[in-house]
Parts: sequence; structure tokens; C-alpha cells
Amino acid sequence: MTPPHITDLPIRALTVDDLHRCADLSEDRGWPREDHKWGLLLAAGNGYGMDAPDGRGLAAACIVTPYGQGHSGPELAAIGMVLVADRYARQGLGRRLMRHVCDDALKGVPLTLHATPYGRPLYEELGFHTTGSAEMLKGTFRPGPAEPARSSASVRPATGEDIPRILRLDSEVFGTDRTHMITRLPAFADRVLVAEDAHGDLTGYAAIWPNMETHVIGPLIARDTADARALVTALAASTDRPLRTDVDVRHQELIGWLKDRGLGSVGLNAVMTRGLPGLPGDWTRRWAPLTVAAG
Repeated sequence: MTPPHITDLPIRALTVDDLHRCADLSEDRGWPREDHKWGLLLAAGNGYGMDAPDGRGLAAACIVTPYGQGHSGPELAAIGMVLVADRYARQGLGRRLMRHVCDDALKGVPLTLHATPYGRPLYEELGFHTTGSAEMLKGTFRPGPAEPARSSASVRPATGEDIPRILRLDSEVFGTDRTHMITRLPAFADRVLVAEDAHGDLTGYAAIWPNMETHVIGPLIARDTADARALVTALAASTDRPLRTDVDVRHQELIGWLKDRGLGSVGLNAVMTRGLPGLPGDWTRRWAPLTVAAG
């Protein structure tokens, strides 16, 4: 009996019980295992995957994180962690999985993703268009010489009472509701900070969370560059690990400042969308995503 073609493998939903299989798949492709991040994505989003026919874990996987709720489904969905096991690479599995997600599971839903140069041709084939770019920065943060205070905001640790305010600000800046993701931040992140103006109004917030040997700063939402610097400086002071963050390339002043403080460019990812001309919300106050895998 002829075995089924590799692209005929059934696609199933992934759950938190698949966390180690997902991390194994990351490791198989030379990525960090990122168990902590996988745990968040599987809990807050919807995973799709194919079991390997040789019985060794997953052959392919991806995560979809839906946001908002319209009449016919999510207002926006972010796709991330698209991975195919090395032994099944270049056999059409990634294309099959993405077609299923985009054209079946999320038919008609506006989509976004961050694409590496390697993955970009496939996404263009599937109807995605580049609408922006994010620069990945990584390194040991070095506090600079004392600077004149440019930020009028005060920065402090977030409390439980701040969560409703953070949700309102996040929805305004991101352009859709992310309650199911943002309410998980206090448990997921090592530290969440808020920035307030002289009247006590919330002008920004940011989090720092552990990812293997680094700490990732994201999300980072701030009124202006000065407030973004103040939030980053306070978060950086809380860790001895190297930092990583992904900054919208339109924020060149912050990127230059981060490079002056010891972070180097690791690469550029294209921000791509399908079904909408660009991301909603206010990009001028959106500096870095929680993770590129979830927008």
C-alpha cells in the first residue's frame, strides 16, 4: 500500500500539552527552545500542527493569535512560529499548513505576521504584502552618562489596579482588543512598568520577560521617544542578562539610542499583512511588540 504523500498529513489543533513538542521543533530548526514563550502562545492563541509520520514529534507547527471580535470572527489575527522539521523541509509542508490556516481556519480574517527574508517569498505567494519592518536588537545594555531629564513621565511598577488602564491604552494604540494576551503579562513577565504624566494619566507601559539566556523587552508602548527611553532604562536596570527587542524601523531615534547603549542589530523582519493595508492603531506610540510571533 502506497503511504500518503507528506503534504496529505492531517492538520490538528495544538494545545498546551504539545508545549515540549513545539520546543523540540524549534530546537530541531536551530532556534532556541523558548518553552516560556511557547507556553504563552499556546495558552492565548490557537496552535496548528502536523504529527511527524516517523513518530518523532511534530513535522510542522504554527501559532495564530486572534485579536478583537467582529461580526464574522476576529478583527485581526497574528501568525507566528511557522516551523517545519528539518528532515521534512522543502517538501511543501509549510505551504500546506499556511494555506490551511489562511484560507480555511481564518478565511476572511485580516492577517499579519513578521517574516524573515527566508519566509517572505512564501507569504507573498499567499497574498501577504510588506507594510513595514522591525529591527531586531540584542546586547548588554550599558547605561549612558547622566542625561538631562527629557521625559516628563514618572515610571513605576504596575499594580493590579493598573490593568484596566493598561487594557484601555493598549486597545487604543494597538487598534483592537488584546485582553486575553495582556492580562497574562503579570504572570508571564518578570516586570511590568507603567509611565504616567504629571496628572497621573497613563501614557505608556512596558514589560520584560525571560527568553532562554536573554530578557526580551516587549510590549513597549509610550507617548514619545523620551518616555520609551525611560521605560527601557528602568527595565534594563532590573536584569543582568543581555536584552532583546524588536523596534519598528520608523523609530530611528530610539534605535540609535539603543545601539549607543550596547545593543546591536541582529536582523530585519518584514511586517506583512493580508486583507488590510497596514496594521491598525497608532504606530507612533507602538515601539516594540510583546513578541514578533503574536504582534
